[in-house]
Amino acid sequence: MFRMSKLGRWAVTSVATAVAASVVLLLIVSYMDSRNKQAAESQAPGTLEEGAAELRGNPEVSNGNSSAESPASANKPASTEPQAQPSVRQDIPSLHELFEEVFPIGAAIEPNQTNGPSSELLKKHVRWLVAENAMKPDEIQPSEGQFIWTNADRIVEYAKENNMQVRFHTLVWHTQVGAWFFQDAEGKPMVDETDPKRREANKKLLLERLDTHVRTIVGRYKGEITSWDVVNEVIEPGDPDGMRASEWYKIADTDYIATAFRAAREVGGPEAKLYINDYGTDNPVKRDRLFQLVKDLLEQGVPIDGVGHQTHIDIYGPSVDSIITSMRKFAELGLDNLVTELDMSIYAWNDRSDYGQDLPQEILNLQAERYGKLFKAFRQNKDILSGVVFWGIADDHTWLHGFPVARTNAPLLFDQRHQPKPAFWLLREDRVINRRYRRVEQALWINNCIAQCRLPKKRDKEKAE
Repeated sequence: MFRMSKLGRWAVTSVATAVAASVVLLLIVSYMDSRNKQAAESQAPGTLEEGAAELRGNPEVSNGNSSAESPASANKPASTEPQAQPSVRQDIPSLHELFEEVFPIGAAIEPNQTNGPSSELLKKHVRWLVAENAMKPDEIQPSEGQFIWTNADRIVEYAKENNMQVRFHTLVWHTQVGAWFFQDAEGKPMVDETDPKRREANKKLLLERLDTHVRTIVGRYKGEITSWDVVNEVIEPGDPDGMRASEWYKIADTDYIATAFRAAREVGGPEAKLYINDYGTDNPVKRDRLFQLVKDLLEQGVPIDGVGHQTHIDIYGPSVDSIITSMRKFAELGLDNLVTELDMSIYAWNDRSDYGQDLPQEILNLQAERYGKLFKAFRQNKDILSGVVFWGIADDHTWLHGFPVARTNAPLLFDQRHQPKPAFWLLREDRVINRRYRRVEQALWINNCIAQCRLPKKRDKEKAE
């Protein structure tokens, strides 16, 4: 009769133990993979796995819509109305809570968005508001001395009721401004004047009107609004001297910029944060011209606190590095940086096509990945960036439905039914943390199981010896 030696029995026992442990390990791994997948799908449809493009589809977010001109500050946007009233999800993370230790999150709105689904979305996700159009020059002072406050006041009151702050946009701009500003005492266009003395008189009159406009508005909202876009879009590399050849500039050179900032500071006091705002600041030529202008104004004692980077970008460009490089350059002057009008078109700038309502999932995934990379860079540079404002809250209302051509666009984090898009989930840095935690948990379970499988055999072996 064959008798196995003690060493042989120990070898067989060890092999059996290893096989059993392997089987258990495989079962646990299979179970944990299933558990992770269910958790990921229930928490975040359309996420990236540790930076790899593994965006999963979901009926709620699968298509983004459940059913070198001046960009944004642009003209009143077109809206595409949803076919049914959307409901705002309350079971998802709040953007402002996710970023409250980094910087505030804001959005541009129209007065009619202070009610309905847009309002619910705003109240859940943002803490800064910007008037998309209601505070522009022709909205507040359409004719000389006639100040209309209704819509601006509505936004300010809504913000106070919901524990939000308001950024003012904008005191000075070359468009959406009353023609009366640029007419002389006789009602003639100032820019047509050729007589030097009359030109000087016109300049003085224009600056007086501007001074009154700024002081009246800042005085009304002092203490209620502390962040101001004082001047907007003054740089244009294609124009002489790199300055936009607006009526402001043709009549008053850069003195109109200095006048506006000084009046805002004198009335608003040191607590008012004053910004010069522009688009395309990632472009080195435009960035450098703006930098030189701001540097010159600061040397003249003009009180500029920061630069607003509109950041109207698309899913293909510009590079995230170029956006951050611009911020760092202005930080060298001791200036603050704000992202003031963020959105991300799903079309390249020179593309005039239209996806219609059936937006390709791969395009939304690309947008999500790019938003994720952008906000990762924002987090890493929070020492020079004090806030991010989206130019809208959901895709049902965006100026990009009509610019540069009429078509369906989807530049924001929420779709036309106010549901979170893949891009929303990519801003959640805690998703990465959660996945890593589950992997650590899985490893601990496996190690514990192996230990439980081996320990009794080890004790048996010790007894036999």
